[in-house]
Order: sequence, then C-alpha cells, then structure tokens
Amino acid sequence: MPDSPTARAVPVHTRDRLVAAATELIMQDGYAAACVAAVAERSGVATGTLYRHFPSKAALFVEVFRRICGRELEVMREAAEAQTTATSALDAIVESFASRALQRPRLAWALLSEPADPLVDAERLTYRRKDRELIAEVVRGGVESGEFVEQDADASAAALVGAIGDALIGPLSSTGQSHADPARTVAELQAFCRRAVGVPSPA
Repeated sequence: MPDSPTARAVPVHTRDRLVAAATELIMQDGYAAACVAAVAERSGVATGTLYRHFPSKAALFVEVFRRICGRELEVMREAAEAQTTATSALDAIVESFASRALQRPRLAWALLSEPADPLVDAERLTYRRKDRELIAEVVRGGVESGEFVEQDADASAAALVGAIGDALIGPLSSTGQSHADPARTVAELQAFCRRAVGVPSPA
C-alpha cells in the first residue's frame, strides 16, 4: 500500500525504527507481545505516528515478515551459489535455514508457525513458494548432473520445504524439544533431504 502524503512527510528512518521495535518484541514474546502501543513506546514515537506508516498492526507485521524472510532467502541463495555441486548446495540451504532458525527460536517460531493475522499467513505462503523455487532450482540441477535420481523438481521441493518446517516445530517451540542439539538437528535434516532426492548413501 503506498504511503499517504502525511506518511511521506515523516522522516523515513522512523519507519525503520518501528519495524526494528516490532521485530525485537516478536523475538522476545511473539506476535501477542508486539501490540501497537508497545511498538510505539519502544520506538519513541506516538501511536498516531505508527499509524501514519502502517494502517494496522497486521500491516506492520507483514513488513517485519517481508524484511526478515527476504533476508533469509537471500542468505540461502548465496549459500547455495557458493557451492560446486547440487548436493552441497542442498546441504547449504538446509544448514542456512535450520541453523539460523535455531539461533533465534522465538522469532523463527513466530515466522513459521505462530497464529497470526491472515495478511501474515498470506506472506508465509509467498515465502514458502520462494523457498520451494530455490530448492527446485537445485534439484533440477542435481537431476541434470546425475547427482539426484529423476524426479519432479517442483514436487520434491514442495515436500522438502514442508518437511523441514514441520521438523523444526518441536525444537523451536518453547514447550517442545528445547533440549535438541542444533548441530544434530541440522545434520539429520541434511541427511533426510539427501535421501529424499536420491543421493546415494556413502559407503
């Protein structure tokens, strides 16, 4: 949604401060803690100023989601592009996604699974699609190089994205497997993904 003339008159950095404040609150206690009043107070602005930048709390959360997930997608792509084989590229994507999520479990839980406004759910679907597209590129490359067995790259990528997200729900949940070893979790996910796309097991 384009900014109104009033919003354009407010310094640009204020919008960034609001997004940063909302992100910090979500990292601490999830979406419920990031109420409009709390975000405005942490940003050092009036509630009315927040509404000049974002028409609703949901719109603010969507911006938070876009910025974080856009960056995470960029990191995964860079990790994959730095590799020389499809197998190592797939490993790099999984390691990047899972390890970074496990480093910030409360934020990752909010982004992946916490109940939120339908606008945020729509953004989740958008970025899941982008994640699938990235993995599908790698799978197609692996099939072409003979590293992976013949398969529908799009279907495999969709299955992998779903499996990785579901596998992380327990470790990320405050009531779940908080004792899980992050390195082992990442290694198990990498091994699963290799098996799923048909990489031969080492002797």
